[in-house]
Amino acid sequence: MFKKKMVTDLDVAGKRVLVRVDFNVPLKDGVVQDDTRIRAALPTIQYLLDHGAKVILASHLGRPGGEPNAKYSLKPVADYLGTLLEAPVKFAPNCIGPEAEAAVAELKPGEVLVLENTRFHSDEEGNDPGMAKQLASLADLFVNDAFGTAHRAHASTAGVANYIPAAAGFLMQKEIEYLGNAIDDPKRPFVAILGGAKISDKIGVIENLLKKADKILIGGGMANTFLAAQGYEMADSLVEKDALETAKKLVGEGADKLVLPVDMVIADKFEDTADTQVIPLGDVPAGWRVLDIGPETIKAFSKVIKDAGTVVWNGPMGVFEMPLFAKGTFAVAQAVADSDAISVIGGGDSVSAINQSGLADKITHISTGGGASLEMLEGLELPGLAVLSDK
Repeated sequence: MFKKKMVTDLDVAGKRVLVRVDFNVPLKDGVVQDDTRIRAALPTIQYLLDHGAKVILASHLGRPGGEPNAKYSLKPVADYLGTLLEAPVKFAPNCIGPEAEAAVAELKPGEVLVLENTRFHSDEEGNDPGMAKQLASLADLFVNDAFGTAHRAHASTAGVANYIPAAAGFLMQKEIEYLGNAIDDPKRPFVAILGGAKISDKIGVIENLLKKADKILIGGGMANTFLAAQGYEMADSLVEKDALETAKKLVGEGADKLVLPVDMVIADKFEDTADTQVIPLGDVPAGWRVLDIGPETIKAFSKVIKDAGTVVWNGPMGVFEMPLFAKGTFAVAQAVADSDAISVIGGGDSVSAINQSGLADKITHISTGGGASLEMLEGLELPGLAVLSDK
């Protein structure tokens, strides 16, 4: 149950509403390459426009390092947003100060103003009260709809909520409800699928899920570290030496829940032109490395997924950017799509994989936030959510 105030709980008519969106989208030569995050914010923006608000949008883009950099300007994103909305979209060349104030002063109800990149100021990531206050002074109300940055306590995500009434947007609500329910009140069996390169990023997630999930399927580079911890020789595979003891401990704690690969695709080099072979679970020959899960593992994982009531997936099963090592990830995507489970996918790489596989419409919820969804899986409170007013 979502306990925070929602945008629908605010009286927005004629008011200046500052919305923190996540418009951190890939740009190439000033052209938006993927508009998923922009489209995800549309329901909140449209609701505000329909209810006569003056809509002010704030976001970061990339990592400009706290100073202005034309490469990271939100101007192309503002122009693109204008093609999606039937409302005028204006642009302010700064997010605070006289230029922002002048642009807001001219804004009429039913219009949208996009502020320049919040990370052009070093005070943003420092969550500086001065910057938060300046942002808050532009508006009467604050709506946080940026789930993708909800795990960061920045001036524009958390700080601003200290000065004006704050509520959640529709995307934030949807993300928290889907992920929250999947973890706290799942339809069982609850199956978590974890992949990606590093186990160190996901130790807290695994520990939390061992308490909650019925099965945890482990693939990707992180599986190598688990296998190495059980004494298998992994040769040139990616293994996190620092995490071997932790992996050993987790295997001990989760013996009945953790499902590790039973075979693997190995290659003689980290390239799409490599020689490959499938080997059963055992020592990897010298000079070779594991780059995907094998066909028997795919079968075993698919069988567990088929019977699941809830599936949460974060991280690919192999180096899926290379077609030669994408079979495992795409097969898991297919198994999740074919199951009757409530399915939630989070994390940039798993989202890319599901989009590439053309199965996105068969997934219950695709999360827009990698880091934020991981912190929720870990059971942590998100700073960008904590500051919002309770209902």
